[in-house]
Amino acid sequence: MTRLVLVRHGESNVTVNRIIGGPRTCNGLSDLGRRQASALLDRWTAHREIEPDVLIASQYPRAFETMQIIAPALGDLPIDRDAGYGEHDPGPECDGMSYKDFVARFPEVSANWDAHDPFAITFPGGETIATFQYRVGQAVRRTIEVHTGKTVVVACHGGVVDAVLRFALRAPAMGSFEIHTVNTSITELVLTERNRWKLVRYNDSAHLAGLPATTNAG
Repeated sequence: MTRLVLVRHGESNVTVNRIIGGPRTCNGLSDLGRRQASALLDRWTAHREIEPDVLIASQYPRAFETMQIIAPALGDLPIDRDAGYGEHDPGPECDGMSYKDFVARFPEVSANWDAHDPFAITFPGGETIATFQYRVGQAVRRTIEVHTGKTVVVACHGGVVDAVLRFALRAPAMGSFEIHTVNTSITELVLTERNRWKLVRYNDSAHLAGLPATTNAG
């Protein structure tokens, strides 16, 4: 059976600074984000819960840095980079913009984020939710075809985890369930047969006990 283990990246600098951090402006993990990833490293060093065959990280620095930190607990395998697992791309116009400036500049767009239309404009010049979910679905399809029967660990993003769960559980593209994927949490799925997934665990973040939830929480 093919096993897909998704790890959301640690807290990022762009999150702390309230910036729309796409692939062009992401500059990696915050101090807390590195502590979160190190906590997962310690957990998996002490207890080998999984035996991966393949390591993949999205092209975003925050995801790649997370994988670099946890990789020693996973056999120090080479890290493949796959842009298909990148977060929803806000496009060049919005990438690097503060959330405050975004709301001021595009009030009508920001007011309709919850419109439940996957084809609506989320970020002017960026991906629609439909395009994003298709890209993630293609990345998953590519992964399971190339690495059939293997255990694959992917350092990715909250939006990617959401998209994979919707695909795997055959849920609607938007709405119906709302989830909040914690930084460095583990989501594990097993492909039991063609087009049928078993959700083993979601949002496993036991290693974060004792750490603040966010930098601002102190």
